[in-house]
Amino acid sequence: MVLLRRLTRFRRKDTGFILNHAGLFIALLAAILGGGDLQRLHMTVPVEGTEWRATDERQQMVELPLAIELHAFTIDEYLPKLLLLDNVSGNALPEGQPANLLVDTIPVQGALTDWRLEVTELLPYTACFITADTVTFVDFHSVGATTAVYVKAENVITNECKEGWVSCGNHLFPYVSLQLNEAVSIIMPEREPRRFASDASVYTQQGEIRETVIEVNKPLGVAGWKIYQLSYDEQMGKWSTVSVFELVRDPWLPVGYTGILMMLAGAVYLFITAPKKKN
Repeated sequence: MVLLRRLTRFRRKDTGFILNHAGLFIALLAAILGGGDLQRLHMTVPVEGTEWRATDERQQMVELPLAIELHAFTIDEYLPKLLLLDNVSGNALPEGQPANLLVDTIPVQGALTDWRLEVTELLPYTACFITADTVTFVDFHSVGATTAVYVKAENVITNECKEGWVSCGNHLFPYVSLQLNEAVSIIMPEREPRRFASDASVYTQQGEIRETVIEVNKPLGVAGWKIYQLSYDEQMGKWSTVSVFELVRDPWLPVGYTGILMMLAGAVYLFITAPKKKN
């Protein structure tokens, strides 16, 4: 009503006022109406498979006017790291501010609390073989490979020495720790994903084909939809054979952006036309 009243007796100096109020009205209107029209769906696509169906928040199946073909799914992981674990509490040491030793190039030397460590072997792709009294790791460049390191540890106070394999394990091979004494052990937590991405083709009903790589924080916009890389099979980790996408469609988003741009334009106009001096 304020905007309409000002428009009925429009003067040039009212331009900033009108842009601000009209922009605010349009942005709020788009937000209110867009809440009902917003679609947020999840789609799971297998490697070398094509999918055009997704599920909504009520787990109802929705057929889409586009399809995604997944060619490959890749994960880049952070460097493996070693932690000292309290055998009783299960907490990493020192408690409250746990320290870790990153393993990048071999050999690696470092210290965790009272223990001096040296990593002499790193197997980023390995398989584990456990017998009655030994644990052995060998190179294994195939699906399901895990990471393992060979560690030598010496206590700087008691001169205790221990050495052996440490591995984070995965869905196929067991987690392996190195017990230093009754109080502490060396462990390797699961390697955290640094980047995961999907090499995919997106097809639309209009015949458009988009060859792209979709990754976190780099969505693809096509046919009014935003396609985000959301997740994967976390149990399989880097060997996941599926990729999970989030598809978002908000038809009122351009209207909301228009309102915001109008408010910005109104603010700039008021700044430029502000009086230079005040009596």
